[in-house]
Amino acid sequence: MGKKISKTDRIAVITKTLVENPKSIFTLNHFAEKLDCAKSTLSEDMDVIEDVFRRFHLGEIHSVPGAAGGIYYNPKLTDSQIEAICEELCQRIKDKSRIIPGGYLYMNDIFYDPNVLQKIAKSLAAPYLGQKIDYVVTIETKGIPLAIMTAQVLNIPMIVVRKSARLTEGTTIQMNYVAGSSRRINTMAIAKRSIPKGAKVLFVDDFMKAGGTAKGITDLMKELEAEVVGIAVVMATKKPSEKLIQDYYALLEFDGIDEREENIRIYRRVKQEE
Repeated sequence: MGKKISKTDRIAVITKTLVENPKSIFTLNHFAEKLDCAKSTLSEDMDVIEDVFRRFHLGEIHSVPGAAGGIYYNPKLTDSQIEAICEELCQRIKDKSRIIPGGYLYMNDIFYDPNVLQKIAKSLAAPYLGQKIDYVVTIETKGIPLAIMTAQVLNIPMIVVRKSARLTEGTTIQMNYVAGSSRRINTMAIAKRSIPKGAKVLFVDDFMKAGGTAKGITDLMKELEAEVVGIAVVMATKKPSEKLIQDYYALLEFDGIDEREENIRIYRRVKQEE
């Protein structure tokens, strides 16, 4: 017999395992074998972890009863935490040095910063943590880092829809769609084997104007006999108010730039997907 593992060490191992594998159920047997201790001892450890996470708003620890049950971590943010993240984002985006001539904003320092993306991803994933979702889907290229982070929060695979077919991906389904803002015809393609029939997907992107890309993704998933159960974006424009898709979740609403006054109008979006 080796040295007995202390309570502090057990709690550290259990916590790290749960947090690094969100929504994955671990049985008491798994930890009992790994930590060489009784299930009754582990139950007490779990109670301590659950209490700490609840008191400090670190997410939720859930127990699943039954023979196949166990414990899992749900990385859910509180409403106030999401509000704080959105407020921080708004303040960063309102920096007038971001304005690029032509009505554009420089955003690379936000969408390619892992620490910022992790907060955004947890906020985007929040409404969908209790749903059955099999894949996160995005379209290349800027939305890819965000989609990867969101998929990590949900602990599911991420699929990239291409803007053109790739020979290296085998048989593909390709379709045209209308970009809602410019009315330009664009193309999107996806490997036929990437998503099985009946899969439920969450579409994630950084920005939405008229919703043409989101509608195109929805139509493409129908061709694969998959279902888009949610559309989540960081920013949606205030205009046009009538998008090509109606049900979507956006953290922020963008109301344009006054280049002369160097004023960026961006707010927390109030109306959310139900």
